Amino acid sequence: MIYQVYPRSFADSGGDGIGDLPGITSRLDHLAELGVDALWLSPFYPSPQADAGYDVADYRDVDPLFGTLADADKLIAEAKARGLRVIVDLVPNHTSSAHRWFTEAVAAAPGSPERQRYVFRDGKGPDGAEPPNDWVSVFGGPAWTRLPDGQWYLHLFDSGQPDLNWDNPEVRAEFLDVLRFWLDRGVDGFRVDVAHGLIKQADLADWQEPQEILSGSEVDKPRPPMWDQDGVHEIYREWRRVLDSYPGERILVAEAWVEPAERLARYVRPDEMHQAFNFEYLLAAWTAPAQYAVITRSLEATDSVGAPTTWVLSNHDVVRHASRLGLGTASGRANGVGVDDPQPDAALGLRRARAASLLMLALPGSAYLYQGEELGLPEHTTLPDEARQDPTWARSGHTERGRDGCRVPIPWEADAPSYGFGPTDASWLPQPSTWAEYALDRQRGVPGSTYELYRTALRLRREHALARGPLRFLSSGDEVLTFTNGDLTVLTNFGADPAPLPAGAQVLVSSAPLDDDAVPTDVTVWFRVV
Repeated sequence: MIYQVYPRSFADSGGDGIGDLPGITSRLDHLAELGVDALWLSPFYPSPQADAGYDVADYRDVDPLFGTLADADKLIAEAKARGLRVIVDLVPNHTSSAHRWFTEAVAAAPGSPERQRYVFRDGKGPDGAEPPNDWVSVFGGPAWTRLPDGQWYLHLFDSGQPDLNWDNPEVRAEFLDVLRFWLDRGVDGFRVDVAHGLIKQADLADWQEPQEILSGSEVDKPRPPMWDQDGVHEIYREWRRVLDSYPGERILVAEAWVEPAERLARYVRPDEMHQAFNFEYLLAAWTAPAQYAVITRSLEATDSVGAPTTWVLSNHDVVRHASRLGLGTASGRANGVGVDDPQPDAALGLRRARAASLLMLALPGSAYLYQGEELGLPEHTTLPDEARQDPTWARSGHTERGRDGCRVPIPWEADAPSYGFGPTDASWLPQPSTWAEYALDRQRGVPGSTYELYRTALRLRREHALARGPLRFLSSGDEVLTFTNGDLTVLTNFGADPAPLPAGAQVLVSSAPLDDDAVPTDVTVWFRVV
């Protein structure tokens, strides 16, 4: 069980409104008490913050916003003292435009070794004024920017995030050294950003299809030339050999937006990565047939390569599931909700989120939690547009609100400044006035609270070895999903009518109160039959 910490929004020790490494260290007891096994830290490296730190200027240091290398060392040591492992984010698809390599490339001539570290190309047309191809940025707008000398560079994300050229041996050697730098400091693994994007199709062919989050799910549909190219696997086999050379268990986790499940499973073959986020599951509709289909498809795919399936419902890139599931029966938008968008049903969203979380935590494999979901925290769906900082908002021409709503600093104490996020009222994104009710101190020790639901579920997950399985479905109709995992039975009711429990059912945990001996709509229950 791994808990994602988004450093700038977790805990602020200095009062400047931005979370930092000492703040995270001060809250490690929360993670230990919650019952997670490890924490994953989103980027804390030196960066101009064009994309909240995913534009890295130096992979071997800490941005002064977040602290120092000594603070990172202390965090790692204090986490290990509490039995928590530490995973750090690695961003290998691109650097920051402020990275030393890119400033050298801009100063060098076309065709120089410095430019060979990135994807530079001449433009089309008689004067090279047209981009080399028709690719667009994930954040909106063109994926190419032209330098004054006429050449263009590729950036699949923001223009401040130039894509590296992974066909260059120097790039590969550099990241092997970065892996060793952090492994030598005691980290237990890496979450690899955009793991499916490092290798591009050699001819950089035009791509007429829309830029989609999940692409290639249809058998007869070609893979996009910028995503999920077979050459990425050679890179990860080499990385795996580096991790295996260190004592203990070290892991690689792929952020790979890849379909179908069989393609995703290639990332977790025995000599490659250990885990890969299951985004198809994250985006699945809240219906019994959809949940059954994605769970069975995912397990079959990873079982075929002898790897665990990795489950996740929220992260720093998508609408929090406590709001997403309140937008209707579908999975909801994955890229932001704004003040003038249709608003989620908060009560329905939280009810479904609790049920979905309890369903997810009963599945065999690995599971990830995003900071604040243990509090039932919703998306900040009324965040003022003028406060938004996600580059998606500007690059999409103010048509996609982006990811700021799930990144707002989390509440710890209902009556404290910034809800206990820091010692002052400062907060890099404004917190909603309604968040006092979600604060940790309002939920700790309160029966039925979302926090106590998570603590109970994580304890039972460990006691009953649910991560190991095996899972066997008992029913998979249109309204009820029932399966066994070890000695537990799990039932989720998606239907309009209460679903009866079998005679002799001993309930261990339920996402909401039961109706006599029946499970109400949008409720998950774990039980044993005695």
